[in-house]
Amino acid sequence: MTRLMHGFPPAPEGQVTLANWRTAPFNRWAFQHVREIVPSADIAHDPARVSPLPEALADLSSLQLEPGFLEATDTDALVILHRGRIVFEHYANGMTAATPHILMSVSKSLLGLLAGILAARGVLDPGRPVTDYVPELAATAYRGAAVRQLLDMRAGIDFDEDYLATAGEIIEYRKATNWNPLAPGETPTDLRSYFGRLTRADGAHGGRFHYVSPNTDLLGWVIERAAHARYAELMSELLWRPMGAGHSAYITVDRLGAPRCAGGVCATARDLARVGQLLVEGGRRIVPESWIDDIAAHGDPQAWAAGSFAAYYPGAAMHYRDKWYVLRGAAPLLFGMGVHGQNLYVDRALQLVVAKFSSQAQPIDAHRIALTTRAVERLRQQFAGAA
Repeated sequence: MTRLMHGFPPAPEGQVTLANWRTAPFNRWAFQHVREIVPSADIAHDPARVSPLPEALADLSSLQLEPGFLEATDTDALVILHRGRIVFEHYANGMTAATPHILMSVSKSLLGLLAGILAARGVLDPGRPVTDYVPELAATAYRGAAVRQLLDMRAGIDFDEDYLATAGEIIEYRKATNWNPLAPGETPTDLRSYFGRLTRADGAHGGRFHYVSPNTDLLGWVIERAAHARYAELMSELLWRPMGAGHSAYITVDRLGAPRCAGGVCATARDLARVGQLLVEGGRRIVPESWIDDIAAHGDPQAWAAGSFAAYYPGAAMHYRDKWYVLRGAAPLLFGMGVHGQNLYVDRALQLVVAKFSSQAQPIDAHRIALTTRAVERLRQQFAGAA
């Protein structure tokens, strides 16, 4: 196979471009080099405040994962923490502990934490109408929607999130975010003006779980309006620096600097694991513990069951709250999930965190979702037995 982006210049068949960067095999290189393809803004860390991650490493066989699991799920990085220590760490496909990798929709879960911080400070009110913050959207389908309904993906917006579509609204959305190239002669667009296109409702606000990525990008705009600051700077000041991230992260932006909050954050696997550890430790007065408890307890399982994602977790009691998925139970499992195999799992009771980056070929792969779900359940059982 031709090596990707190898040579000066690379061979045409090995060039990663804006047109192919999310397709296999080009995504294997692109997901670790996103800022070379799409413009970005820094989410700065503080080198003087790095939170340590001590190691107590175990070999893979002792973790009882299925043979070939890492290869079968196209894993680029896997970091497992137990009681604040790294018990397993794996990198592949040229990735290292210092390499940022795109989080895809796990980016949404970071926004959910930032929203909680701002809500506790009285800057953001989840109960207020979206149009109180962004009155420009009064003539769109977002009229009457509350910030809470964006957080929980229960806004009645007519939008088909078909990742394999080659035409239609999702393609226009990607062009607006700088993730897809424009066709010859097309006028450049931008994310904030894109929301004016979403004028059709598909039901009442507050109904079923309906996954619409633009909802999260709109929340980024709401947050910037509420806090009078850029999203990347807020994420740095309120989460990334105080958490003790080991490296700066970054987020993709459109041609006018609007952040792709729905999927554009890129960070190291260790720093993603640090986000999970923050939840294990009750937020460490960075994220309000009451907000974390709200994520775990207050989603609507009926809204989840009526949504399309329930099919990927058959028979599981689940809900979605504040941009986090929750496997309900006596010890809830909180997790973020992104296309092409990005994951962050947090079991607060077991003090277990699993951060996983992948470069899977398909955006949503039911088989690989099932493999990863089983692997995490095995880990939970193993560490529960060791408690």
